[in-house]
Amino acid sequence: MERTFLPKLLSRGNKEKRNFVNTGQKKVRAKEKSADNKRMPEMKLSAVIITLNEEKNIGKCLESLQGVADEIVVVDSLSMDRTKEICESYGVKFIATAWRGYSDTKNYANSLASHDYLLSIDADEVLSEELRTSILKIKEEKAPKEAYILNRLTNYCGKWIRHCGWYPEPKTRIWRKELGGWTGDIHETLDFRPKSTETLKGDLLHYSFHTIAQHVNQMNKYTDLMAKRDLEKGKKASLAKVLFSPPFKFFNKYIIRLGFLDGYYGFVVCVMSAVYTFLKITKLRRLLAERE
Repeated sequence: MERTFLPKLLSRGNKEKRNFVNTGQKKVRAKEKSADNKRMPEMKLSAVIITLNEEKNIGKCLESLQGVADEIVVVDSLSMDRTKEICESYGVKFIATAWRGYSDTKNYANSLASHDYLLSIDADEVLSEELRTSILKIKEEKAPKEAYILNRLTNYCGKWIRHCGWYPEPKTRIWRKELGGWTGDIHETLDFRPKSTETLKGDLLHYSFHTIAQHVNQMNKYTDLMAKRDLEKGKKASLAKVLFSPPFKFFNKYIIRLGFLDGYYGFVVCVMSAVYTFLKITKLRRLLAERE
């Protein structure tokens, strides 16, 4: 009797022990699965960039996107430098195509993105560490906003410009893809108004001009385009505008917007703003005279 009872007792005990262990393992796996679900991002983010001869800037931009963007799409307008080589070293989706204009090229790049949310960033822009952290936090949200605003801080010839009307420079750069895209030929803007937005902590670091000569060249190009656009819109360019608009622009930027607090390069930025205004008006006057 004792001999038959003891093995049964031991067998029952081993079975109960196995059941206990199996139950414990199932609970552990369930907890791990639950934890994985909680860690799983609610938002998938495609970073979208357009480039043209950006070998000096694109590396820093792509480096700042690592671990933040789930996909990086680069549409390149047939660069002649090492832009493609640098991009491919980061494993991006790289597409080379002819230039289509700012808005059309950006919208084409948006159409190639695989995920529901877009992060539109220029090749000369970099996510600060604080901004990277902010983006990672919103990716974990279960009910993300339709769009997010980033404050842009510009570096001009090696100097961070925090006044002159240049900072903070709020830009809607993260949004739900289905909302829309870009419009405008020169200074492109978004063609939609999101219902829910949030401004993220941290800065979008903009490495704009490395030299004053570079700024002058771009101003000359842009004022040509702006003058033609203003002509098409039927705008006028009186002598009074030529005389008073440039100095008022300088006064507004340097005094009212506290540009003097940015030192020498703050002064340069404010002078350049006045020159930009002067060039735009005088070029429009020339076009109006030629049309007559």
